[in-house]
Amino acid sequence: MTPLYARHKRTTLAIATAVAAGALLATGVTTGASAQPATGKAAPLAAAPQLLSNAARTALVKEKQADAAETATQIGLGTKEKLVVKDVVKDVDGTVHTRYERTYAGLPVLGGDLVVHTSPAGRTEGVTKAHSATIKVATVTPKITVAKAEKQALTAAKAAGSDKTAADGARKVIWAGGATPVLAYETVVGGLQDDGTPNKLHVITDAATGKKLFEYQAVENATGTGKTLYSGTVSLTTTLSGTTYSLTDASRGGHKTYNLKHTTSSGTGTLFTNTTNSWGTGAASSSTTDVTAAADAAYGAQETWDFYKATFGRSGIKNDGVGAYSRVHYGSSYVNAFWDDDCFCMTYGDGSSNTHPLTSLDVAGHEMSHGVTANTAGLNYSGESGGLNEATSDIMGTGVEFYAANSSDVGDYLIGEKIDINGDGTPLRYMDQPSKDGGSANYWSSSVGNLDVHYSSGVANHFFYLLSEGSGAKTINGVSYNSPTYNGATLAGIGRAKALQIWYKALTTYFTSTTNYKSARAGTLSAAAALYGTSSAEYAAVAATWTAVNVT
Repeated sequence: MTPLYARHKRTTLAIATAVAAGALLATGVTTGASAQPATGKAAPLAAAPQLLSNAARTALVKEKQADAAETATQIGLGTKEKLVVKDVVKDVDGTVHTRYERTYAGLPVLGGDLVVHTSPAGRTEGVTKAHSATIKVATVTPKITVAKAEKQALTAAKAAGSDKTAADGARKVIWAGGATPVLAYETVVGGLQDDGTPNKLHVITDAATGKKLFEYQAVENATGTGKTLYSGTVSLTTTLSGTTYSLTDASRGGHKTYNLKHTTSSGTGTLFTNTTNSWGTGAASSSTTDVTAAADAAYGAQETWDFYKATFGRSGIKNDGVGAYSRVHYGSSYVNAFWDDDCFCMTYGDGSSNTHPLTSLDVAGHEMSHGVTANTAGLNYSGESGGLNEATSDIMGTGVEFYAANSSDVGDYLIGEKIDINGDGTPLRYMDQPSKDGGSANYWSSSVGNLDVHYSSGVANHFFYLLSEGSGAKTINGVSYNSPTYNGATLAGIGRAKALQIWYKALTTYFTSTTNYKSARAGTLSAAAALYGTSSAEYAAVAATWTAVNVT
């Protein structure tokens, strides 16, 4: 699960934050995106994703799964390896990008994900792999017992605050997070972390030696009127059943908003209902019956859905037309928010004194974008790939805020400026100059991967701002910015709309679970080449902007 910010400055592996289920790769892996920039297409934006109907997407997934064995042979996988389709993206020009998970001798390969790029004529044009080495182990018979792996996982979970006395289960896997694939156990432990965040700790243990290899947290109609705390008075899509309205948005995959009533329950809680179609008062309340936070959450969910559909042709977080759900009033004075891909839900705390809910528009867009990342690239939530994961949510959350064009919460390149977690009116993060928050990195260095992911994200956030708006001093929507460059270069920017298209295409077709900053440069160049051509100003701008944040 993936909270908005780090509550405690721990080591990277022990931090009480992590990616949703599916992002399962090790710190420091640098194989990353192996595909080289593609040649430019004749027509700009021919490589933009199509909006597929649910039926068309399902048919394409079935088609690719039926051809999976042949594809595995074509790309040179071994006889013990099989491919399982995770997602498909079809471009306007007919190019198809199929994302696969991999198995070896029937065991899941953690870090074996890959993307196969197929031309409109059906010819394989390239492969982007999370792990480039051959997947092969000497035996699939473990030397240590399941009990030993589970004991190790329980010890790690206890260190994170869990009071669980038994693991939720362990399974045999192939761990491809290091240089050489090994047989391993993946053990999961639930419970709560020491700050109240639900715990879903995954521990990877070498099945031959008992050595811990890795650990990570896997915990990401009617028209009503919402009187929100942060976004003013807004329209909300609700559902009328008899004489009762509910915060159910049937037009956006059936998204629902629930009340946890200051508990840390793993369930859904109670659906918000009302006899009138008016929701909230516009003011915060510490009461467990407060509806204002629910109005903000429902509004954030609908704007995030609309942003992804209008901007990228994406229908919901999984691109399958199915809505997530939101839960408000989590815990007591819980100062965080998180996405959990396992429950496919968004959860908000009420903040200090239970009167500062973390339900602002950019927070909603940020957290639900963790779900998009989990269901596309699956960026490992540690090291440089973890920073790219966090930055992707900041980038898309910013996109949601600009898309909504809400006069009470205008678009800006500040993260969490409305929720005032710092208590002094300052935002959590600054995209134009990330170091202004006191911890984030403006530029890449060899030590960036050692930072907490909320701080290593600064490099990609800075890249996105510079690519969108350029360097130097300027004022946008009343906010003053002054963005420097590592090499002193003056950049003009290509506009936020194009920058978003390039980042999204890279995320969905060129990034993998192990992508680091060097690989992100290659992936975004591939995306810019596919969208605009290798001789385009956009392609040149991507290259120059990465150089400006010292990623060369």
